[in-house]
Amino acid sequence: MRYIAAYLLLHSAGSKSITADDIKNVISSVGIEVDEARAAEVVEAFKGKSVETLIAEGATKLASVPSGGAAAAGGAAAPAAGADAPAAAAAEPEPEEESDDDMGFGLFD
Repeated sequence: MRYIAAYLLLHSAGSKSITADDIKNVISSVGIEVDEARAAEVVEAFKGKSVETLIAEGATKLASVPSGGAAAAGGAAAPAAGADAPAAAAAEPEPEEESDDDMGFGLFD
């Protein structure tokens, strides 16, 4: 994933012909060891393709992937007809405060 992220970062910066060395420079700039074969593989996979088109195609594929929520629970989150709405609202847990902690994960880990 870090190789694709580096490629997209270079693309968004305006680079038109991205090489494996460009990807290597981005990843190694944050102190991470680079697998040059993977960097070359990403460059080869993107060769002759529009990044915008690939993103649009990927978005349509992701739309069909279940991602949880009420549909995954079989609609159990929806109150039954005639149910007491205030009681259902009181049963919902309060949202947790957001944290700036990245839980030890980084973009290039």
